[in-house]
Amino acid sequence: MKRRELLQHLQAHGCEFYREGGSHSVWWNPRTRRKESVPLHTEIGKHLSRKICRNLSVPEPSGA
Repeated sequence: MKRRELLQHLQAHGCEFYREGGSHSVWWNPRTRRKESVPLHTEIGKHLSRKICRNLSVPEPSGA
C-alpha cells in the first residue's frame, strides 16, 4: 500500500498528524488519544499498515 493511501485512510477516520521525526511521522487518534509512528517509505507493507490501523483503533484499509 502506498503511504499516501494509508494517510488518506487515517485522516478519513479522524486521525491527525502529530509530529515528524527523522524517518517517521507520528499520527494520533484524538478520540482514543493513541499515537502511532508511520514510516516515511513510499511503500508500506500490508502487515505494517494493518498494525498501524489496529493501534490507532481505525478499521483496516480495504487494500491491505
